[in-house]
Amino acid sequence: MKAMILAAGMGTRLRPFTNYHPKALVEVNGMPLLEIAIRRLMYFGCRDIIINVHHFAEQIIRFLERNEHFGINIALSDEQDQLLNTGGGLKKAASFFDDGQAFLLCNTDILTNLDLNAFYQAHLDSEALVTLGVRRRDTSRYLIFDQKGLMHGWANVKSGELCLPRQQSTALQLWAFSGLHIIDPALFKLMPAEEAFSIIDLYLEVCADHPIQSYPHNDSLWLDVGRKEALAAAASITEQLQMSPNSIKG
Repeated sequence: MKAMILAAGMGTRLRPFTNYHPKALVEVNGMPLLEIAIRRLMYFGCRDIIINVHHFAEQIIRFLERNEHFGINIALSDEQDQLLNTGGGLKKAASFFDDGQAFLLCNTDILTNLDLNAFYQAHLDSEALVTLGVRRRDTSRYLIFDQKGLMHGWANVKSGELCLPRQQSTALQLWAFSGLHIIDPALFKLMPAEEAFSIIDLYLEVCADHPIQSYPHNDSLWLDVGRKEALAAAASITEQLQMSPNSIKG
């Protein structure tokens, strides 16, 4: 399984640290978020990772060099000239996924103990174009799925916005997205000509004709550490994350 870690964001919610450093190097129990993400992928057998960089990219480059790329194949997708958003960032990295195999896309600021191999196998078994990790949690924006787990659209419950590209007479459910994707490389052929775009917008464009499947994981730990107030909670769960041997400092 190959993977891409999204690490190019500005991290405005983590200021003042991100005024001088990339969000990916915010530390939890002495370990940068990027290292946690890499070591978790290694735990599940991933040895080919690409990371997109933009904000203080040189610090991430030096961090990887100091750690000798953790002994695996880690490539960089340079977005220093232009931040490409989630979809555009993946599109630029398309050549990394040239083996025709499904791959994992994840955010550097999400901590979870989700079994990534089970997640990946569920995607292969479903034959979906994309499989998305989802949970029951309070948020303002939800993805909409039917009872079989097929994506129908998106809703913002605060603003009342609703987008339902796949319209069928079936009971629909709201699920919060976990920031975890398993993607078939066939998605690259459906991407727009634009360089910068949201991957969620792309999913909404294609879900009417292509199966995008949900993968509920309510029983696993999950935390978005993109906000300062979440860092204290993050410190209390790192011991429960599955990572490569001898990876937990302190």
